[in-house]
Amino acid sequence: MFSFMSQSINVRHVLIAVSVPVSLHSHASSVPVFNGLNFPDWSEQVQFHLGVLDLDLAFQVEKLAAITDASSNEEKAHYKAWARSNRLSLMFMRKNAKISKE
Repeated sequence: MFSFMSQSINVRHVLIAVSVPVSLHSHASSVPVFNGLNFPDWSEQVQFHLGVLDLDLAFQVEKLAAITDASSNEEKAHYKAWARSNRLSLMFMRKNAKISKE
């Protein structure tokens, strides 16, 4: 007969956040230019890249009510994050749209 000794091992997982500089421009350059005929592909690519850049909050959450003096710090932070997401998302989409100047 074999006798096995069991040993308890305490393993902790450590998550280390590493910030990798990624430019909005480098992601935008890999998205096809919207020409009015390619909306489904363009939209899918835009949403994917905004998600990768963690700028898709404005797509996920409707516009928030304006903050006031009575707003909590959490509400103010959420509004600020939403406004940043919205602003940068619009910049990203404008970069990838062929706009006629007629």
